[in-house]
Amino acid sequence: MHWILNGWKRLLGWKRLFVVGAIVLLSTVSLMAPANAARLQDLPNEPWEVVALPTQESMLDLAFTSNPNHGWMVGTNSTLLETFDGGQTWKERQLDLGTQKYRFSAVSFAGDEGWVAGQPAILLHTPDGGQSWERMPLSEKLPGSPEFLEALGQGDLEMVTDVGAIYHTTDGALNWKAMVDDAFGVVRSLHRSADGQYIAVSSRGNFFSIWKPGSRQWEPFNRNSSRRLQNMGFTPDDRLWIIARGGSIQFTNSPDPEDWQKAQAPESFNSWGFLDMAYRTNDEVWIVGGSGSLLVSFDNGQTWYHDAKMDQDVPANLYKIEFLNENDGYILGQRGTFLRYRGATA
Repeated sequence: MHWILNGWKRLLGWKRLFVVGAIVLLSTVSLMAPANAARLQDLPNEPWEVVALPTQESMLDLAFTSNPNHGWMVGTNSTLLETFDGGQTWKERQLDLGTQKYRFSAVSFAGDEGWVAGQPAILLHTPDGGQSWERMPLSEKLPGSPEFLEALGQGDLEMVTDVGAIYHTTDGALNWKAMVDDAFGVVRSLHRSADGQYIAVSSRGNFFSIWKPGSRQWEPFNRNSSRRLQNMGFTPDDRLWIIARGGSIQFTNSPDPEDWQKAQAPESFNSWGFLDMAYRTNDEVWIVGGSGSLLVSFDNGQTWYHDAKMDQDVPANLYKIEFLNENDGYILGQRGTFLRYRGATA
C-alpha cells in the first residue's frame, strides 16, 4: 500500500506542475496577443459601393474608351459587359464566337480602339469603342495564351502571354515582334509600370522576374523570405511592392529590387491573405483579399485602416483593384462581385 500512496503523490505532483505551467503559458500568450493581433481602426465612412452585375461569372479586367463613362469588362465563360454611366450599371454583350467558351482575361483601350484577349488563345479588336468587334488571327506557335494587353493607340499594342512571352505590334496585330528571346514560365501575376517595365511572379511564388524595355531577357530574383509570393507591382515613384502568403506585405526603399524594407502584416490575427494592391494617390494605397477584406493606408503603407462593412456585405474574395485616376476606382471579385469607388476617404 505504501508504494501505491507514493505513486499517487507523484502523479498529483505532476498534475499540479502541469496546471501551473499551463497557467503561465496562457498568461504569456494573453500578454503577447494584443501587440501581435491588434485590430485596425475602422474607416469612418464607406467610400465603396457594391454594384449588381447581370452575371455571376468572375470578372477579370475592365477598361474605358475615350468617353470616361463608356467602359467594358471581361470575365470567364466568354462574358463581356458594357457600361455607359461610369460603371453604375452594366449590360451583357453577346459576340458570335461559336460554341467554344473563353476565359477573357484582359481588355485594353487607347481612345476608341480596344482589344480583348483570353484563353484558349483569342484576340478581339474594335476600332469604334465596341460597336463592332473583329477576331484577329494568332499563330498556332504562340507560346501560351494571351494574358495581358496594353493598348498604345493606332494599331500599336503590347501583348503578354500566360508564360511571359512579350510581343509588340504596330500594324493592328497583322505582324508581331517578339520582345524577349525566352518565355518567363507559367505566370502567377503580372504588372506593368508606367514606363513599360513588367514584373512577374512565378506560378509557385518561388521567385519573381523583371523585364525592362530594350532587354531581351527577364531578369530573375529570389524571394527575400520563406513566404511564397502572391502578387507584385510598382508604386507611383517606381519602387516595388510585394504581397506574400499569410497576409504579409513589403515595399522597397528604392527602385532597386533587392532593397526591401521590413515585412509587415497589417492584420496578423486573420487567417485570410491579400491578393492585390493599388494606389489612388502617391500616398493612398488600397489592399484587397479574401472574404471581402479591404484595407487602406493614407501614409504609403505605414499605418492601415480597415473597411469593416465589406466583411459583412461582401462575403467573396476580392482579387483585383484598379484606379484609373483619383476619382475612378474599381474592385473585381469572384461570382460577379463588383465594387465602385464613389468618394474621398481621407
